[in-house]
Amino acid sequence: MAESTTTFSPRQGAQRLSREALRRWEALGYGMFIHFGMSTFVGKELPDGKAPSATYAPDKLDVDQWVQVARDAGMKYAVLTSKHVAGHCLWPSKHTDYDVETSGNKTDVVGKFVNACEKHGLMAGLYYCTWDNHHTFGSQTPSTTQHSFTTEQYRDFQFKQIEELLTTYRPVGEVWIGIPGLLGVEGREQQYEQIARLAPDAVIMFNSGFGDGSKIKLDYAWPSDIMAIERNLPTSNHGYQPWHDAEGKDYYVPGEVCDPIGYEWFYVDGDDPRPDAELLGMRLICMARKVNLLLDVPPDRSGRIPAKQVDALMRLRKNVERLGYFLPAPPATGKRPENQSP
Repeated sequence: MAESTTTFSPRQGAQRLSREALRRWEALGYGMFIHFGMSTFVGKELPDGKAPSATYAPDKLDVDQWVQVARDAGMKYAVLTSKHVAGHCLWPSKHTDYDVETSGNKTDVVGKFVNACEKHGLMAGLYYCTWDNHHTFGSQTPSTTQHSFTTEQYRDFQFKQIEELLTTYRPVGEVWIGIPGLLGVEGREQQYEQIARLAPDAVIMFNSGFGDGSKIKLDYAWPSDIMAIERNLPTSNHGYQPWHDAEGKDYYVPGEVCDPIGYEWFYVDGDDPRPDAELLGMRLICMARKVNLLLDVPPDRSGRIPAKQVDALMRLRKNVERLGYFLPAPPATGKRPENQSP
């Protein structure tokens, strides 16, 4: 009887990125979420967008320090909030004057961040929030009504800013869209297609918000290359299940847990890091259940990550390694995952 020459072909799925490309993103494992911006200075996570641009005024801004801390903590990527609910932009945008160029510190934070990531061997990611209380263009945001929506004029503004970010700053390996439900079905599809065209190798995250990662929110956060598990952990002891049915097709959608090192996304006085045992538990559970952990570590109003947070991160790395989970150094190239899909 002749020996079979049939070779095993792994299940690929209908998603845009190949399994191999997504596995390279999964292999990063551990990253730093960096919430910094106008919210840091007004002391509110969800500001009304009315604070003058000059309110944003870090006096010891050190973007390189952020990325060095992430690297030394064993992280392999970082995601920065380029624009959050306040609408203030951390780069000099040609589409608004509510940005760093008119602020109390004119540093192009996005540019410094992407360059620092490349310098220190981390993959850079950018977060952009659809909920914008400053640039409404007639939209109704969750600050004003439960029945919030975006207008065509606002969506055009967002698309122009996303194009500006992804053509000005490279390489970017992950693009996070916050509150994607406000875009509507057509708006999300257009946004996804735009990002995929401008940054074809990047993974695209449409944040689905709170949940354990067991179900895709088709009416709020689809399409998306990866699944957000916000302030939560996968409930299955057998690990996160990345295969999901969407619109009658099979998709491989890796999971990413996001949670702050303390209890607030942006820096707040007195919001100290969680106990070492709790942070260790988060890290080990994510490793065991095969999801990435994007741990938020917010810089303070001076523009630096405080010593308490730095010390907690270094203890966390030592505690993980003490248990035998050695964290390899980030790749020297800092290259983003490649798209090997046909």
